[in-house]
Amino acid sequence: MLQHVLLVEDDDDLRIATAQTLELAGHEVQAFADARTALSALDANFCGVVVSDIRMPRMDGLELLAEIIRLDPEIPVILVTGHGDVPMAVRALHDGAADFLTKPFAAEHLKATVRRSLEHRAMVVEIRRLRELAALADQDHPLLGASPAMKTLRSDIDILAAADLDVLIEGETGTGKELVAVALHRRGPRMRGPLVAFNCAGMSEDAAAGELFGHAADSVAHDRRARDGQIVISSGGTLLLDNVDALTMTLQARLLRVLEEREVHPIGQERPTAVNLHVVTTSSVDLATAVAEGRFREDLLYRLRASLLRVPPLRHRGDDVLALFGTFTEEAKEQHGVDHWAPDAFLVDYLRSHDWPGNVRELRSFAFAAVLGTAATPERVRDVQPDLPTRVANFEAKVIEDVLRTHRGNVVAALDVLGIPRKTLYDKMARHGIAPSRYRLAETGQV
Repeated sequence: MLQHVLLVEDDDDLRIATAQTLELAGHEVQAFADARTALSALDANFCGVVVSDIRMPRMDGLELLAEIIRLDPEIPVILVTGHGDVPMAVRALHDGAADFLTKPFAAEHLKATVRRSLEHRAMVVEIRRLRELAALADQDHPLLGASPAMKTLRSDIDILAAADLDVLIEGETGTGKELVAVALHRRGPRMRGPLVAFNCAGMSEDAAAGELFGHAADSVAHDRRARDGQIVISSGGTLLLDNVDALTMTLQARLLRVLEEREVHPIGQERPTAVNLHVVTTSSVDLATAVAEGRFREDLLYRLRASLLRVPPLRHRGDDVLALFGTFTEEAKEQHGVDHWAPDAFLVDYLRSHDWPGNVRELRSFAFAAVLGTAATPERVRDVQPDLPTRVANFEAKVIEDVLRTHRGNVVAALDVLGIPRKTLYDKMARHGIAPSRYRLAETGQV
């Protein structure tokens, strides 16, 4: 947990008192009397939170906020202001402030606000660290992740790619089986040859046969020309058969013959064509179960399973979830022009606790939705991220309560401080459920 707080307050007495409050709460505090000096102590790697007054000479808190956002928009900035500055609060929240405190503020409120912002910053820093680790794990590899499962997978890929063996890749939907196939091709001796991908699902048997095996001239309906199939086209490179479990039993038998004899017999052609094959197949289902159910040939399974790679599901990859989420959100921010966005602690809890049945594909979609504000997150996450009108209303209610508390429920004194008509104040108190009598009674110890 991060503990560092950079405090900016030009009032000497208030700066000393606030620093002492934060230090007693266990925080490391750097206190500054002016914003420019404080700004010189910051960089993009600052692991903490900034608490700053707004109304200061030379550089005010809003100008400091703008400079910090240019430095790193994910550094939390808590602004402190006097009463009656609701329009200023709206502007600052819109510009990227993490939160607001109004003078005079209770010590517990200050500590709670700082603690939430530090949790937020800690998650941002952790996600960045994990993303960097994932990228550094193997900069030339398309498969990110620093978890033991991914390190083992990358090592196995390198071994099998160098051996130039046919490989079966098994894994749940969305785990990245296609990326594994790409890595096998790019890291093997056939990297300069073609990578030909064929999806075995969603095609009739006749159409799939023509696409895979090719045909001679005038041998199939509606096509008088000879045509090479995907198997021949891939010769010298890699043939990726995605969802191989979707092939019919007849096509499975023909594929087995191609794998064993390294030659293909196009439809209508008298003699077979020799091919220099490297075949990578993928399946989202357990092929052994498919064999038991009579949907897959046992001899083909044995042939494919000579070299087997299993891609781990996301739920078995630990903090790779956070690293990948950070990578995807950066991609989403750049693609959609979003500057100020970062996950909070509640969202990170959700990332770690969710099972991700759709695996990396689901996580990427969720990351884009989170950046755009359309993610279907749990209620507890949405509850701590109210919209701007709600935050402004909460701020307004707190200002009124603070003034009434300071003046012991005296409405006349509150009117003078807030600078609004009596009817407006009473309308606002009714809307927020605020009773002046409560603050008068509080002073006498009756509530």
